[in-house]
Amino acid sequence: MELPLVVGVDGSESSLQAVDWAVDEATRYGLPLRLVHGSLWGRYDGLALAGGVGGPPEQAMGEEIVHAAGERARQRGPEVKITAMVLPEEAEDALLREARNATAVVIGHRGRGAVAELLLGSVSLAMAARAHCPVIVVRGGKESRDGTHRRIVLGVGDATTGDAAVRFAFRAAEARQCALEAVRAWRCPAHETADHPLLVGEPAHYHQRHASELLDDALSAARREHPEIEVHRSVVEGAARKVLLDRSATADLLVVGARRRHGHFGLQLGRVGHAVLHHAECPVAVVPLRG
Repeated sequence: MELPLVVGVDGSESSLQAVDWAVDEATRYGLPLRLVHGSLWGRYDGLALAGGVGGPPEQAMGEEIVHAAGERARQRGPEVKITAMVLPEEAEDALLREARNATAVVIGHRGRGAVAELLLGSVSLAMAARAHCPVIVVRGGKESRDGTHRRIVLGVGDATTGDAAVRFAFRAAEARQCALEAVRAWRCPAHETADHPLLVGEPAHYHQRHASELLDDALSAARREHPEIEVHRSVVEGAARKVLLDRSATADLLVVGARRRHGHFGLQLGRVGHAVLHHAECPVAVVPLRG
């Protein structure tokens, strides 16, 4: 049985955009869709209603939210099997639990109102940092969300974060029948000179060549498994987060990897992960290293 795509919904426009994106993704992969609302979200941006002037109970609000999201999803993807649920817990806890039996979790990048926007931003960041499955934060303009660029960008980092992300990106390109750009950024440390014992020729040439070799190694297995995918290699000098953010402007999906740490803190996202989650111009998939 295929595990579902799980979507966090709160009634905001951002979460409805996440529903639309997830329906399209479920259609591509033939997956069921599960809409999840953490009912305690209502405490944070419904205080005036819940404070004594007759607002609807939290449970009823949640049911209205998931019902509306479900109707929207059915209209967009009538062939997709859709279930919806309201869970009596905080959004982060509800989604983390559902993520244990999900193909991926899809979430919007902001919520309803100023306070809820801050809360949901923390939820999306927590999901990307702690979930056991890939997490897609849906952001960017309509062209990127609708997949009109026909291009996925994969940020290739070190070997401890990249393997699962590479496989995810190739599968995504296959499902969309689009091109994949694999990007490896490199920088020449300011303190290095041509006198360094490991450097032959100019230091910049050494680092560029090393980055190119790492990129080829990271892609080799997936390219053999998916020979039909059009792959473009990019070895670029500069900070990885800036390089990836620049390329997100003309991408339908940006894929990055994350390394799981032992203990409470889950995944180590690092500067690149934080930067793309906050500033990318397209949806971002954060893929944990499996195992």
